Amino acid sequence: MIDAKILPLQKAALQPLAEWLARRGLRADQISLVGFGAGVGAFAALCLGYWLLALFLILANRGLDGLDGAVARIQGPTDRGAYLDIALDMVFYALIPLGFAVQAPEVHALPAAVLIVSFVGTGSSFLAFSAVAAKLGRKAPEFPTKGIYYAGGLAEGFETIAVFIAMCLFPGSFAVIAYGFAALCALTTVIRWRQGWVAFSGEGR
Repeated sequence: MIDAKILPLQKAALQPLAEWLARRGLRADQISLVGFGAGVGAFAALCLGYWLLALFLILANRGLDGLDGAVARIQGPTDRGAYLDIALDMVFYALIPLGFAVQAPEVHALPAAVLIVSFVGTGSSFLAFSAVAAKLGRKAPEFPTKGIYYAGGLAEGFETIAVFIAMCLFPGSFAVIAYGFAALCALTTVIRWRQGWVAFSGEGR
């Protein structure tokens, strides 16, 4: 919901480090893979109930996710980089609730499953819209630095990470947080379905 507003701030904050890394030959794809490794580490920490370690690794994943884009803009964005970025992100988002489910399946399995299904809704509606928009040559002016057409919504990256942080800080409330955010994701999915229905109807209605 607020991703477009914070992107300029993120870009300004990461630019000096991105320039330093780019001068030393570090590639954006390498940063993406290291960031995904941090995400897998967060999953492992959650499985073991190490909440603060998981929180640190989640934040590391997100920081590196922003940094790889900043480096890519310096070195020149690639189709492979755009693909890798979104593909790894989708898996990372699912790993976090799965980690809670593994840690306490009798308590967390059902809310984790509901949340993951809601992520399938937001992810599939996002990617389907982007694929058709790209075919039609459309651009998203709110997200000019993204490698693919970026369809916004109520539940975007910032909101998702805020929820993950809350889960790590208050693991006893995981179920309540998961069900609440799943409802927001479901609403986002319906809104994107509506957007796609209207945008691609060919009749403007």
